[in-house]
Amino acid sequence: MMEVQTDYRSYFEDALAAARNIVDVPAETIAAVLHDVADAAVTHTEELLRENQKDLERMDPSDYKYDRLKLTAARIKDIAKDMVNVAGLPNPLGHVLSEKTMPNGLQISRISVPMGVVGVIYEARPNVTFDVFALCFKTGNVSVLKGGSDAEFSNKAIIALIHSVLEKHGINKNVTVLLPAEREATEALFNAIGYVDVLIPRGSQQLIDRVRQQSKVPVIETGAGIVHTYFDQSGDLKKGADIVFNAKTRRVSVCNALDSLVIHSSRLSDLGQLAKPLASKDVEIYADQEAYQALQGHYPSALLHHAKPEHFGTEFLDYKMAIKTVNSFEEALDHIAKHSSKHSEAIITEDANNAAAFLNKVDAAAVYVNTSTAFTDGAQFGLGAEIGISTQKLHARGPMGLQELTSYKWLVKGDGHVRNP
Repeated sequence: MMEVQTDYRSYFEDALAAARNIVDVPAETIAAVLHDVADAAVTHTEELLRENQKDLERMDPSDYKYDRLKLTAARIKDIAKDMVNVAGLPNPLGHVLSEKTMPNGLQISRISVPMGVVGVIYEARPNVTFDVFALCFKTGNVSVLKGGSDAEFSNKAIIALIHSVLEKHGINKNVTVLLPAEREATEALFNAIGYVDVLIPRGSQQLIDRVRQQSKVPVIETGAGIVHTYFDQSGDLKKGADIVFNAKTRRVSVCNALDSLVIHSSRLSDLGQLAKPLASKDVEIYADQEAYQALQGHYPSALLHHAKPEHFGTEFLDYKMAIKTVNSFEEALDHIAKHSSKHSEAIITEDANNAAAFLNKVDAAAVYVNTSTAFTDGAQFGLGAEIGISTQKLHARGPMGLQELTSYKWLVKGDGHVRNP
């Protein structure tokens, strides 16, 4: 094991010790704990909101992270609902993935097992504290959490609530560990080889890049969401206006929010109607020359700007959107491929061939036809909750739920077998 800083070693040692026993916790106890944490979150809503307010008071409301940081009574109820959903999902552990008997009589099988100790580093997202605990606990994993200082009060209150429930059930509270908020704890997590099996970052591209570049612990990358929707030559205008509005404005601070509308040049005459609902939310549009001309007089001039090259390939996390005009389906695919972060991409079309080609050719974790990209979410995909949305292709891709938090091991049974030279 690599030596981590003395000040933080005890956190990792506690987590590692807890990992050896968590696999013995019965499934019914796991479900009861998750239900009790969900109930406690709702019961202690006022306390959680009070601590969350301390964090909010330290952040500029114009900061895109403010919405992610903010807890409300409704959001806490949704978090509790997600935890109950996780509790009711099938246990992914112990599944026989394959089995065979070799010619020499050896019986070999492959079964699903926990990953072990899962580290998660995240910014202003206190809901992640609940989600990660629920998913890891359900899958027999220990979670080591490193939240940002901007959510310090919220995270401490949430962990205290979870620990109280665990202790009530006689379970080692270190099955979920919250590291101190200071930066030095981040460095310790990056170097926790032998203690932490995998590290998952959730946050800005800057955070993700830093984790990928500096962590000595294996990383599952959850990338930024640079999201496109292509309005095809045959796109339905009513569907398109509803989808674009929802994808852009439902929650602008999340990674599945729309950043760039790509439109076929033959439909520029409909662009004013397509974009009209966005004006009600004061969405600023950065349009290329063709789209700009089509929107003049049909969209508030104060919200309409000429696009610059850097507007394409930008994750805005704000009430802002770019528009690119293309002359063909293939040109749309080329533009998306050039600027995509491989998170979520969508097409609005009534052409079955183009829909099938888009699904087949676009390289992204989630690809949509006539649907808002806002659905890229673990709960929406039936996973109960998510630990992150992976944009890489090793091990997991897209929303990561219970199945993605498992690995496997080989079981080999013999009867005195030895291998000949």
